Amino acid sequence: MSMIIGESSSTEADYKAKAKELCQSLLEDPSLKEVFGSIDRFMEDDEAKGLFSEMQTKGESLQMKQQSGMELTAGEVEEYNKIREKMLENETANAFVKAQESIQSVHQTLGNWVSLVFENGRMPTDEEFAGHCGPG
Repeated sequence: MSMIIGESSSTEADYKAKAKELCQSLLEDPSLKEVFGSIDRFMEDDEAKGLFSEMQTKGESLQMKQQSGMELTAGEVEEYNKIREKMLENETANAFVKAQESIQSVHQTLGNWVSLVFENGRMPTDEEFAGHCGPG
């Protein structure tokens, strides 16, 4: 590969067009449409956002305490678990958490596949794709 991306505007435009095709494919994927819908519903649900925020704030607080070398008490862990359970009982918040996990998994999988191309200078084999796959 002797051409540098910035060297040719037509090559850069080709990469941009392919990236747009991939983005459009992701947006049209029925599973991802559901994921995006879960995120939209969450963003419109103040109760779900509040529960999620409370869990996140408590989790960050405990993490900072732990990172500063202090031990967490059983009561603190139990309190966090109760907040988390309450949040997960909310259908909208629970769907949002699952949506985040799905997006993260797809993002990581695509990144791994592109990295294989750069590492090996060729199209990954089916076995390499399988070894770096995400959900399903």
